[in-house]
Amino acid sequence: MSTKAVKPLSPIIGIKDVTTPGIIRMTLKQELVETYRWLRQYGLNDSHSGNASIRNGDAVWVTPTGACADTLTETDLVACGFDGTIGEHASLDAPLHIAVYRSNPDARCVLHSHGPNTVAITMDGKDFVPPDFEGAYYFQRVPVLNIPYQDYLDESPGQVSRALTRHRIAVVRGHGVYACAETINLAYKWTSSLELSAKTAFIAKLSGTVPN
Repeated sequence: MSTKAVKPLSPIIGIKDVTTPGIIRMTLKQELVETYRWLRQYGLNDSHSGNASIRNGDAVWVTPTGACADTLTETDLVACGFDGTIGEHASLDAPLHIAVYRSNPDARCVLHSHGPNTVAITMDGKDFVPPDFEGAYYFQRVPVLNIPYQDYLDESPGQVSRALTRHRIAVVRGHGVYACAETINLAYKWTSSLELSAKTAFIAKLSGTVPN
């Protein structure tokens, strides 16, 4: 486990000159809430599923348990700690998020989603190999973790964090997708790209253009 010191990110994103008048500034927490809402809006989560977090120095901000993507605000995010401290009402996946950050020093965002095409096509428990050009470019292979339901909370932090040290994204069979990246936008990209690749694979199998 790396103990390398991490420089805190600026709370302002996407703007080099924050003194320029007339520019609308978005905080990292606001961007995370917006991205979590997009996961719902574009069918990667239902109204109350999945979770998301950002890391800023030693602070980790996590969506609350049972969060509704349609009504979540930045003030609802729960403060947790890189040291493993879990804030009250944080998502049950908060320990997993912290484990991912501790195993991936450069990661600043973790997204958990339930993309239906990805979940469906990996129900066999086998690693997913994208058949399409873009999917293969981003993910030569996507690990699928087989974690028993009753053992999920105990085993998922270790298994998912280890997988994400070697891969941009990972799937827990029958459950959902975990992506981590250096930015919120990039984690969202990996999540969206995998879901489109899974949908393409599903359609190709139905049409008989790739082997089942």
